[in-house]
Amino acid sequence: MISGEPIEKLFLWGQSACAVNVGGEQRVVTFGGFGGPGRHARRNYSLLLDQKSGLLTEINVKESPSPRMGHTVAVIDNHIYAIGGRAGPSEILEDVWVFQSTENRWSRVECTGNIFRPRHRHAAAAAALKIYVFGGLSNEGMYSCMNILDTENMQWNVIAAASEWPCARHSHSLVSYGSKLYMFGGHDGQRALNDFYSFDITTLRWNKESTSGRTPSPRFSHCMFIYKHYLGILGGCPIRENNQEVALLSLEHRVWFHVSIPSLGQCLCVRSSAVVTDDDLVVVGGGASCYAFGTKFSQPVKIDLHLLDSVFELVYKKNDMVIESFDQISTTNLQEHEQNGTFVSHDVKSLVDTAASDFSDSDPLVLQMEKKYAKLAKDILKKFGWLDLARKVRVSQDNVHVLFPVSRIFHTLIIDHHSKMLDDDSCISEGVSECPEKKVLNASTSLHKALEILSSCHGSLLKDELALGRKAFKSPQTIMRELVSSLLEREGMPSQLLQQLPTRWETLGDITVLPKTCFKDPQWESIKEELWQLVAKLLGAQRLARQGKIMPNGTRDSTLELLVGDNGWVTHFENGISYSLDATKCMFSSGNRSEKLRMGQLDCSDEVVVDLFSGIGYFVLPFLVKANAKLVYACEWNPHALEALHRNVRDNRVADRCVILEGDNRVIAPKGVADRVCLGLIPSSECSWATAVKALRVEGGMLHIHGNVNDSDEASWLDSVVESISNTATTHGLSWKVSLEHVERVKWYGPHIQHVVVDVRCQAN
Repeated sequence: MISGEPIEKLFLWGQSACAVNVGGEQRVVTFGGFGGPGRHARRNYSLLLDQKSGLLTEINVKESPSPRMGHTVAVIDNHIYAIGGRAGPSEILEDVWVFQSTENRWSRVECTGNIFRPRHRHAAAAAALKIYVFGGLSNEGMYSCMNILDTENMQWNVIAAASEWPCARHSHSLVSYGSKLYMFGGHDGQRALNDFYSFDITTLRWNKESTSGRTPSPRFSHCMFIYKHYLGILGGCPIRENNQEVALLSLEHRVWFHVSIPSLGQCLCVRSSAVVTDDDLVVVGGGASCYAFGTKFSQPVKIDLHLLDSVFELVYKKNDMVIESFDQISTTNLQEHEQNGTFVSHDVKSLVDTAASDFSDSDPLVLQMEKKYAKLAKDILKKFGWLDLARKVRVSQDNVHVLFPVSRIFHTLIIDHHSKMLDDDSCISEGVSECPEKKVLNASTSLHKALEILSSCHGSLLKDELALGRKAFKSPQTIMRELVSSLLEREGMPSQLLQQLPTRWETLGDITVLPKTCFKDPQWESIKEELWQLVAKLLGAQRLARQGKIMPNGTRDSTLELLVGDNGWVTHFENGISYSLDATKCMFSSGNRSEKLRMGQLDCSDEVVVDLFSGIGYFVLPFLVKANAKLVYACEWNPHALEALHRNVRDNRVADRCVILEGDNRVIAPKGVADRVCLGLIPSSECSWATAVKALRVEGGMLHIHGNVNDSDEASWLDSVVESISNTATTHGLSWKVSLEHVERVKWYGPHIQHVVVDVRCQAN
């Protein structure tokens, strides 16, 4: 699950992504692309994804390449090199930018040597301090030359096309492995390609590769990756029914095999990015604005690659070279097949026969083993990831057997293992050479050997009747409907009232808050005592409330109605910060969480901040607790919010760095002291723009201006903000250069209305 920045920021295609080292851990950096929140457009934000926790953050950079798509990135010494791309229908780029991850800084570099011509949809790979770029599109046509950028002196060299040279193409893929680059597919202007080439970086020669197995189908706009000694290809155009299939080439054996990953079935892996970090494959971006898919985008996907070695071992030398339904590859590094001591006893028949039973794909399965084999079986199942940890191991009713819940992968492997033994007479013996309970599991035990050990232990695969017999899961909404329906029927009230039941709710501390639209009919009043207790118990709520409208006054008071409980004070924890408030008098917007997180990620250690609309400390606390601001002036005029604000700066132990000013900010705000001013009022904070300008130091600073903006008017609104701030500064005798530094689209406030925060930089000329 993605947290931090809205997941919509990853709804892109034509972006580029790569892995960098951040604090000793591999993380995924994504740059550019088309899409994003709100109206889709070319983007130039840089995103950092922690693929382990799902935390997505936007990297704050002072300068960034222009918005683009169809560019490439390559990593050398943990520096990211972005090359080319397309900024508009006819604006093709040739620039080179370098991102220094330790400083979070993009910088454009001027290159010498041969001319590198503008292009997009090219492919690039890094090897030995050089970046190799092949192909691509420009306004003049397609390229077939190899361009090499030496990052030590930032000099371009070009190798012109020669004999035995790949044709000109675009939307292909290129990866580096050892002293070779591998290229697959693309489009030559007339058709999709599936040719497979290698380029030797020592001899600078191309070679058309010869492989066995089923070659991947022709495609373009796909992605390619290297994991250990495997080359993988997924996605691309044309879209096929088996788009969940990943084609894999063993670079040691030069043979293709194919793995079906159902979780990719819902993804449009067209112009996606595939990044390998440790043993994970992270696929970000992808979608299409054509090919009949409209503007559909794919969510990020993480695939565990641990067991590729054993999967290849399982399918190697089979005719079809296809394994299906491996949705997750397990966590064990397996050794090569053991050639000696392999066996299949006549006792295998029980396990094999039961494995061949007519199980449906949804049937949960258990492996039934005699107790004397239980420890050995459990060790094997855990080692190879075949034990279904979502269900419990238990003893059978006859107290003779142990039932191990197993995955569908295990069932598939048993069937495959048995058929493989039948095809190879050398692997079959007439009996068991050693008692299975004496078998020892060690680090070198292979998948092949493990299956044989289990097969010799008189096991049986059975349906998990306990799991099948469990009552089907019911959602809280379904249970609420059933209980309230019974209550209405008992009281002789109309069933039409069920249409007013809530389908969602929020949690604020220990208060469960229902939406303001539910239970609004006056008829509910007659059963409210029993109704509210029933709903609170169902939702596990200590206190229950119903949201009301925010009062349209200057203090924006809350009208939340407490239904169960007698006190509205609550403490809510968010982003590691404690917020206390009387929820019946003060509002709390969980939708602003990403913006509070963004403010907390700033470095304000040497800054004075003025917050003109502090409330209970929505942004005051992130500035103080997370961004370590030197001093914050907090302006607020709502007495209920002020009470909470005093409590919150005290509870978070930052009161010594906060000056709380009570009253109208246009009167009480300090002047000429701030490095940064926050204007967190919606629908508009324009009433205090002049106050914000006067609060900044003479040298200028940063304004964070909030507002609700119609998506079709965003561009004109942004222009008007910059123009208004510039004019206000001039009016007050300040010679500033006013520029738009960043636009943050926080959330949708209504149809076509978005809560936007614009970062405006004011700098003395």
